[in-house]
Amino acid sequence: MITKASIVLGLIATLLSGCNQEENDKHEEMPKLEATTPLREDTSIIKEYVCQIRAIRHIEVRALEKGYVQNIFVDEGQWVHKGAPMFKIMPNIYQAELLKAQAEANNMHIEYLNTKGLADQKIVSANELALAKAKLDKANAEVKLAATHLSFTDINAPFDGLMDHLNVRVGSLLDEGSLLTTLSDTSKLWVYFNVPEAEYLDYKLHQSEDDRVKIVKIRMANGKIFDQPGEISTIEADFDNSSGNIEFRATFPNPGKLLRHGETGTILMTKPYKNAQLIPQKAVFEIMDKNYVYVINKENKLEQRMVKIEADIPYLFIIKEGLRDDDKILLEGLRKVHSGEEANIDLRPPEKVLSELKLYTE
Repeated sequence: MITKASIVLGLIATLLSGCNQEENDKHEEMPKLEATTPLREDTSIIKEYVCQIRAIRHIEVRALEKGYVQNIFVDEGQWVHKGAPMFKIMPNIYQAELLKAQAEANNMHIEYLNTKGLADQKIVSANELALAKAKLDKANAEVKLAATHLSFTDINAPFDGLMDHLNVRVGSLLDEGSLLTTLSDTSKLWVYFNVPEAEYLDYKLHQSEDDRVKIVKIRMANGKIFDQPGEISTIEADFDNSSGNIEFRATFPNPGKLLRHGETGTILMTKPYKNAQLIPQKAVFEIMDKNYVYVINKENKLEQRMVKIEADIPYLFIIKEGLRDDDKILLEGLRKVHSGEEANIDLRPPEKVLSELKLYTE
């Protein structure tokens, strides 16, 4: 006899059986999650530093004599060649002084010749002749001095360079040392940038191992990379105690005269990592400002592991500590799994994963 209770029990058993079957089906249908192992490879990162661009020669052009500006032969922003005339100071006074000195020298020359003739005849002593010679030498020196002062009224370019602002005009009255303009030789550039102490030490340690660390580039203010590479040429002697930095200087060729004195930019310096341990960035998740990965342990279960990141490069992290080279790390489904769960993974070679990441980001 079928009772009402037996019917109810039968229905419950059927429902439970269906639920168990559904859970088994779900378990069987759970997709495999992609995993890999860390990769060891030589790599590098690019460090960035704000820099100041300076001409290899940047000088103030100043007057060496007093007087009025008679002529200006150049203009602001003009490229001038070595020896080209730039300014002319009115030379009248200096010309007159030269003529006076030359006349005095001629007079002393005649006196010397007369004294020499008398000395040859034993009429005057050798001392008289020596005194006449000394007066002649002094007069000739005065001629050279006057000629030098006159030459200072012609101000010529000391080297090839680019002119800045004109600080005087025709007719300006100059004192000795008055600033006329500035001149910059931008055929080469000295680029200065500050490096923290730890990064300075890294640079010195890698300098003898890898010449790439000496080669740097400039990202200009418009975001583009300057087409000429530079080389670190010198490092300042002392650290700045207030900032903990030391100043580096790199030298860049500037054949197109594109960059000028006083510009700013960003130095890009390569920092090499030998045999670095690399993992994809997508394998890492963050909790409370700390970085973690899921590692598949020997029991094939997920284990949450904290890692320390040394640096990041496109699509990869360089791991400082926290992983062994044979650890299996989960690459996907990080938000869907939990520590302690059994893992169903598809373990892929790290080289294959890396090549796919490169293809994806290109």
